[in-house]
Amino acid sequence: MLCVRHICAFALRRCQFRTLSSDTLLRQLNSCTTEDQVFDLVGKNKARLSEKHVGTAISQLWNFQKDKSRLLRSIDYVKNHSQFLTLRILAENKIEFMDDDLLVDTLYSVLRFTVEAHDSLVEELVVEAWRRLERFSLPTLSRFAVCLNEQQIYFSPLIGKIADIVNMNLDSTQDIRVLLVLMVSISGVISQSFQEQLIQKAELLLETENCFHFNHARKMVHFLRNVRLTHRPLLDKCNKIFLKNLRQLDLESISHILTLYQTLQFNNTEFRLVVKQKLTETIDDCINPVSFTKLFAALGPMAGPEVRERLIATALLMAEEFNCHEVLVVVETMEKMECRNSHLIQKIASLLHKYLDKYKPLELAKITQALLLLHCHNAKLYTKLRGLVVGYLQVNVVPRDISMLTRILSMLPSSQVDEVVINRVDAVLSQCKLNDLNSFATALVRWVHRDQSRHQSTSGPSAKLLQKLSNCGYQRLQKASDLDLLLEECRYLSGEWFEEILVEETVNTCQRLMDQITWMNVQELSTFLLKTNYRCTPLLDRIASVAVQHINKIHPSGMYAILRTFTVLNYDPPQSEEFFETCIQHCSSQLDCFEPHILVLLGYSLAVAEYFPPALINAIFNVDFLAKLDAQLEIPSDTLNWKVRLRLMELNRAVCLECPEFQIPWFHERYCQQMQRKGNRSTNTAQQQIRRMLGEILGGSQYAKVSVLTPYYYGIDFEFILDKNKKPLPYMDQSIVLADLVQWGPDIQLLGKKGLPPGAQRIAVEFLDSKAFCKNSCQLNGEIAMKKRHLEILGYQVVQIPHFEWNSMELSSKDAWMEYLKKSIFETK
Repeated sequence: MLCVRHICAFALRRCQFRTLSSDTLLRQLNSCTTEDQVFDLVGKNKARLSEKHVGTAISQLWNFQKDKSRLLRSIDYVKNHSQFLTLRILAENKIEFMDDDLLVDTLYSVLRFTVEAHDSLVEELVVEAWRRLERFSLPTLSRFAVCLNEQQIYFSPLIGKIADIVNMNLDSTQDIRVLLVLMVSISGVISQSFQEQLIQKAELLLETENCFHFNHARKMVHFLRNVRLTHRPLLDKCNKIFLKNLRQLDLESISHILTLYQTLQFNNTEFRLVVKQKLTETIDDCINPVSFTKLFAALGPMAGPEVRERLIATALLMAEEFNCHEVLVVVETMEKMECRNSHLIQKIASLLHKYLDKYKPLELAKITQALLLLHCHNAKLYTKLRGLVVGYLQVNVVPRDISMLTRILSMLPSSQVDEVVINRVDAVLSQCKLNDLNSFATALVRWVHRDQSRHQSTSGPSAKLLQKLSNCGYQRLQKASDLDLLLEECRYLSGEWFEEILVEETVNTCQRLMDQITWMNVQELSTFLLKTNYRCTPLLDRIASVAVQHINKIHPSGMYAILRTFTVLNYDPPQSEEFFETCIQHCSSQLDCFEPHILVLLGYSLAVAEYFPPALINAIFNVDFLAKLDAQLEIPSDTLNWKVRLRLMELNRAVCLECPEFQIPWFHERYCQQMQRKGNRSTNTAQQQIRRMLGEILGGSQYAKVSVLTPYYYGIDFEFILDKNKKPLPYMDQSIVLADLVQWGPDIQLLGKKGLPPGAQRIAVEFLDSKAFCKNSCQLNGEIAMKKRHLEILGYQVVQIPHFEWNSMELSSKDAWMEYLKKSIFETK
């Protein structure tokens, strides 16, 4: 017994000594100030290191790195150090002794040193964490979820289990930071109902927080991006947070936020203007490739001409230092900037040729699109691109990747379809979604057209595969049972094949699933109908009904897409007045919710339908608003800029003609003159036929004018004057345009008959091609109907000649055409 006591006492003393020594070693590790000090301690105390020592050492090594800029970090030095390998081996041997926080912190730090996901240490840490998952606290769970995201684990059963735990603890969760991290991590596996619960909880916590970091808002936007939900109220709240915390936003944060906004198609003028100014001020500070490429990507697309030139000049000077990722970022940004600097294009093309082997298929797709839109001429680069794409095609089995690679291949110059492509496409057709089928079809149609231009057979492999594609598309539509999934697949559908083959069947499928139309998808469905120009009255009636019933749930800015669909398709639903008035009232009460350019587009859309809400019109035709609009239009693409300025002119014209009581001046004279000088109106065969026949009918070319420009700058195909007896009156000088001849002024009450003999009438003849009508009907679209309305206000009698009448079997001879024109002209009232 005495012997046993001595042994126990010795063991106790040894345990106390080890604890004391361990505490000393732990303090020493925590007091280290450099990586080498940590490695020195590890090397001298390998045999004494406990799991806590190992975890602390690894965490310390990362702590030294995280406060440094990316350029100053020594990740490779630490990762490749022999003592770091020792720490990894010791950590793997002591995993089961680690407590929960230490386990997850070790995994987090190891991943920061770019240790591969398939490394045995990482695998063992993940497996052990999975075993303990249900006992983790929510902060520990959120950190573990971040680790899984670092390994690009987004859809595994493990993420599903984490989502279950979050669901069970949602009501008791009070930490907004932890909740947002978890929301981002589980976003790929949650249902729509759970998604709504998470958003409601996050909104509640955001409202109760007195002060919170801008990172909370950034994670919220990140979550919305992941679930592809443009939740305007939340985005507006987050945007206000960013604006309040502008001083804390660095280049990386701004770049990230702009990327998220772009994906969500969310635009806030105030945010973009202030970050544009902030980024412009940092140009001289970005002296390395990493920071400069971030600046180039963020600032380039919204910079003015002078700043763009500075960015391009710097890019040329720094180009040789770019790595493969930075070259990719630069060429994508050049595409957005519509860069035409030949020196930079050639320089980036040569760098791409050098790095091309390092890019993945998706990156090759981005490169190809950018090079083609930049009009890059580099045959060797395109040849190498084609070889890489074909190589990826031969081994890829994922339908989405194969469709993307096929589309890229068809875009490349002088590319021809070969058996490899046909076989790969054929092998995956049955697994493809509509957007994949559309990509295949777009590529194959391009190849078929090239074959036809080379006088090759049109019944070759490409044509046969196109028929099979059409059958697969029909089958997929017939099996569709979820409207939201269908609309998701249709979001980016366009092109000749879809419009000719699948549009009608797609609309019929939407009509079959009409009971699934809700306030959440009504905007998406409206956008689809507008894009396809398809006038399906049952769907439009349902959209109108849902919009009126749930008007308070739909963000005012979302009403633009809905109203635009009805005005362009020129359709009045049942209770039309109630529908438009309800929508207008909803928008007018919250005009501050609209971006300036959206407000202009909304005003124009309503004008097409003959609605001119005073609050909206007065808000737009206001000096302060127009100044704000001008500032905004310095930022977007040239295409959007052109569209908004055109719609503002057309709205100004509509208000002047239809609502003179608003006393809004016509201030687009100079703009219209500039557009007139840029314009290049061409005539088609039917217009040339009509011109010759009008000359015969009226008695000579001196009786009709061609391509006339009216007051307020409407262009019409033909114009002539009939006296009170329906006899044509000659023009004195064919070179004088109508505006010069008559000198009509801004007072529209004087416009009708001024300059004409008593009882005479101006006749406008317009040939209407297929663009003037809805795709599936003879119904004029809203814009053409508005033009006729305005020409009548200007004193014209309008004769419209639809293409389907002019090109019909009934009018297949000159005599028939002549008789048709005479009847249209002389039997008008």
